Amino acid sequence: IEDARQAKERGVYRYCMVASGRGPNDRQMDQLKRIVGRVHDEVGIRSCLSVGFINDEQARDLKSCGLDRLNHNLNTSEAHTSKVVSTHTFQDRIDTLRAASNAGLGSCSGMIAGMGETDEDILEVAYKLRDMKVPSIPINFLVPIEGNKIKDFDQLTPERCLRILCLFRFVNPRVEIRVGGGREGHLRGMQGLALYPANSLFIEGYLVTRGDDFDKVERMISDAGFEIDGVAQKKPTCAKGHTFKIDDNPNIMNPDTVDISD
Repeated sequence: IEDARQAKERGVYRYCMVASGRGPNDRQMDQLKRIVGRVHDEVGIRSCLSVGFINDEQARDLKSCGLDRLNHNLNTSEAHTSKVVSTHTFQDRIDTLRAASNAGLGSCSGMIAGMGETDEDILEVAYKLRDMKVPSIPINFLVPIEGNKIKDFDQLTPERCLRILCLFRFVNPRVEIRVGGGREGHLRGMQGLALYPANSLFIEGYLVTRGDDFDKVERMISDAGFEIDGVAQKKPTCAKGHTFKIDDNPNIMNPDTVDISD
């Protein structure tokens, strides 16, 4: 609840909560409903919940507590799903999104790029989300985690990540395209260009990464000439001598020297 308050104070308009697991049991549902209700009543900020698979009754219960949106990603195409997961089917994910829609919840659904999928797989996800009229599409880029079988595919250059974002923008021209997990590591110095096809970013502690903090992201957005909804705009400033930084490293102007004369 305190995190939600801090998010609201900093201009964040929707607070996202994520739980691991296949889906909530009855005890977990009771806890989720209490949390969602408090975020809605005490904090007064819109909320999004990602809790795995839910059915129609669970979706209605969460809606009645004040939940604004449910996140449940397709992750990849129907054909590619069986290559990356064995515990559920593509249809299971579709059913959860339909349960959310039936309950009147907004939906947030996207993909994870970089799991060995083809260009055709990416196209299929983009068009499927358009067919389902999903209003918010997060695009995550695979974060390689040691020990995970889905790790090394060497697919994601900064340019390819930008092309994927542009593709989703062209196929879904009126929805919210969100740059999700892995952007810092895969887009690197081209993160600012992602602001052109996308209009939303995840920040500070999302998925399995810390993510860039708010101040750093705010500076990137401002430097690129964009504005953040709900946040008072700061005038662009020139770097002053006492605040000048390169890559946020205060010691960059005093590098260690190494004698290479030998």
